[in-house]
Amino acid sequence: MKEFEDIRFYKDDEVQPALAEFMRHPMVKTLLQFTFPDKDSEEIAAILEECHSIRDFQTKVIYNSVLKVIEKSTEGLTYDGFDKLDSDKPYFYISNHRDIILDTCLLNTTLYEQDLIMTASAIGDNLVQKPFLMALSRLNRNFLVKRGISPREMLKSSMVLSEYIKKLLLEDGRSVWMAQREGRTKDGSDYTQQGVLKMLGMAKGKKSLAEYFAELKIVPVAISYEFDPTDILKMPEILAKRMKEEYVKSANEDFNSIMQGAKGNKGRIHINAGEVLGKEVFDEIEKEHSSLNAQLKAVASKIDEHIYKNYKLWPANYIAFDLLKNSETYAGKYSDKEKRQFERRLSRRVDVKNPLELNSYLLMYANPVINKEALYEEKS
Repeated sequence: MKEFEDIRFYKDDEVQPALAEFMRHPMVKTLLQFTFPDKDSEEIAAILEECHSIRDFQTKVIYNSVLKVIEKSTEGLTYDGFDKLDSDKPYFYISNHRDIILDTCLLNTTLYEQDLIMTASAIGDNLVQKPFLMALSRLNRNFLVKRGISPREMLKSSMVLSEYIKKLLLEDGRSVWMAQREGRTKDGSDYTQQGVLKMLGMAKGKKSLAEYFAELKIVPVAISYEFDPTDILKMPEILAKRMKEEYVKSANEDFNSIMQGAKGNKGRIHINAGEVLGKEVFDEIEKEHSSLNAQLKAVASKIDEHIYKNYKLWPANYIAFDLLKNSETYAGKYSDKEKRQFERRLSRRVDVKNPLELNSYLLMYANPVINKEALYEEKS
């Protein structure tokens, strides 16, 4: 464990000391009061005293926190595909990435309710610079992905990370979650970065990529939010990118996104687990592509195919597409009332008279439709 010391989550015997140190931090107290609004400080302290493992903390506290978020800022969470997975097997879940914290929390809520092994989850170390955030992440079984380091350090860090993921899955029997890309999708286009898969494959040793990836039991997961509560917060970066300008994050930007992601209206949420990518999938890829880079590209495409196949398109996605194209292609997928509501949302968030702003915002919601269409055309 020594080589993983600076990226690992807490051991069970570290849970109580961490809770004792941080439970009185104002932000942690706020989280606990949000989670248990009907309990006084003594009752909350009693719950924390019962947490002697990460699982205890996740099931007694975090699970209830997520249920509160669902109750207060969504119209419900639904999920599909998880009943096909085995309760005693660890899986490597790779999903699209829209919300800094919620993606993995919602997935683990689903896994817990389906009696499946919950995940150890990757999180960028840039997001947990404050000590209380670091403690909360380690209590929630997050492990760190190092950001903002030199290429040489990045190579070494990636090798350690790959070995750690291998240990979790194949030795510890712990499921793992990782986003398909570094950073959230800002423009609604969910595509897997080859670099994520390249890092994952570093621990394969003498095995072929096909053999190793088959061992990991990769499950592509599609997380579909009806509305992105951080859509307006993403706009400055999107606009800068489209105007080919450098974008510099503000000091509290990620923290504000975390808070808005939790509190803001998300409408309905659906999570769909795709099929486990089995040995035959990787054998076929290996047969068709001789170079490692070509194999990684093909695996990324296969994951994207599964994510888009299982992505739940909401009325907002179809409305945005039709407004973007000035068409009625998908008019049968939404009501006049839903269209009016979306147009109100649109007018409150962007200057509709600014073509670049309007186009960028509509693309954020329309891209899942466009990309799914393109995938089906490619397959046919």
